[in-house]
Amino acid sequence: MKQVSLLILVLFSMFSCSKSENLSVNPGQKKRPEAEQFGFKFNDFNVLHDTIQSGDTFGSIIENQNLGDKQVYDIIEKVKDSFNVRSIRIGKPFTLLRSKDRHKKLQVLVYQPDRGSYYVVDFRDSITAYKKIRPVRIKQRTIAGVLDGSLSDALNKQGVDAALANKLTKVYAWSIDFFKLKKGDKFGVTFTERYIDDTIYDGVDSLKAAFFDYKGKLIYAFPFAQNQNSGKLDYYDDQGKALKNFFLKSPLKFVNITSRFSKNRFHPVQQIWKAHKGTDYAAPSGTPIMTTASGIVEQTGYTAGNGNFVKVKHDRTYSTQYLHMSKILVRRGQRVTQGSIIGKVGSTGLATGPHVCYRFWKNGVQVDALRLKLPNSQPMDKKNLPRFMAQIQPLKRELDSVANL
Repeated sequence: MKQVSLLILVLFSMFSCSKSENLSVNPGQKKRPEAEQFGFKFNDFNVLHDTIQSGDTFGSIIENQNLGDKQVYDIIEKVKDSFNVRSIRIGKPFTLLRSKDRHKKLQVLVYQPDRGSYYVVDFRDSITAYKKIRPVRIKQRTIAGVLDGSLSDALNKQGVDAALANKLTKVYAWSIDFFKLKKGDKFGVTFTERYIDDTIYDGVDSLKAAFFDYKGKLIYAFPFAQNQNSGKLDYYDDQGKALKNFFLKSPLKFVNITSRFSKNRFHPVQQIWKAHKGTDYAAPSGTPIMTTASGIVEQTGYTAGNGNFVKVKHDRTYSTQYLHMSKILVRRGQRVTQGSIIGKVGSTGLATGPHVCYRFWKNGVQVDALRLKLPNSQPMDKKNLPRFMAQIQPLKRELDSVANL
């Protein structure tokens, strides 16, 4: 019985050895590919990756390597026309390619100032230096989503750079109050992204088209240059109406309305009933206040009721005023552009807490800014409408295909 067991064990061992030998010499087995980057095969070198540290210089990095009879000063002189060695910055990566023998002699240094380019200093034979620009490929994609929080969160779930959220909020700043978007509201976006060497993601390149389901209506946005020579883009809806209004919807990026325009409101400080000819937006003290349209600063100053304030004249018809500032950042007569920071939120004057009271004049009369139908800037020229409609047709078709997802 023992002899039979021994025979089985020997046969099993022979079969196992034969199987492992067959696997090890399999002619179809693929070799591990050689790593190649910056135009060099890393398997040919002893490779050292590092980053520029505080106190590092080009000279201090290479003088610690085996350079033979080459002097650091002579090397810097030879490469200065192609590579400014003083331009290296802390935190930027560099790679040293050294010989694989025991001497580990420095052959090549590669410095990467950004993801899109790199410098090569070649120490082999005569010393040379050159700059390489990595090829960038633009890829387009369309996504759709449903809000369950902020727009940034919704985009992040789909692996989209946060820069796209900023682009969208700027484009729709005149048409959508993003703080009134609700859970379940839909959106769709067609945009392009940059890829370096076809693999390294380099962020959002441009916004091609978008829609938001806002208050039961799809609001589209398409970039279009009315003057093809200038290339200046404005955004229009699917009917060719400009999205950009003459005025921003509010003087703050983060909107929290605490009191509206009213003919009769109980004043929280004076404890009397009186007209409130403005809209109050609460925000932490120090929050930047923006002018809602371009114009000239007509007044700055302080009164017991208004506290620190700024008044901006936009044209012959419209003016706006911003009250209770903690700090005024503009001067009388200064020209400001839409979105310029003109002051900081405070609680100066008759105020129970930090906020800005936003007042709006039309033809010299204070009116409710939230109820005004304000004019659009740069309306679509009728002669450009056919070109615009032809341009947006494929983009709108793509967006509509994801609108009901």
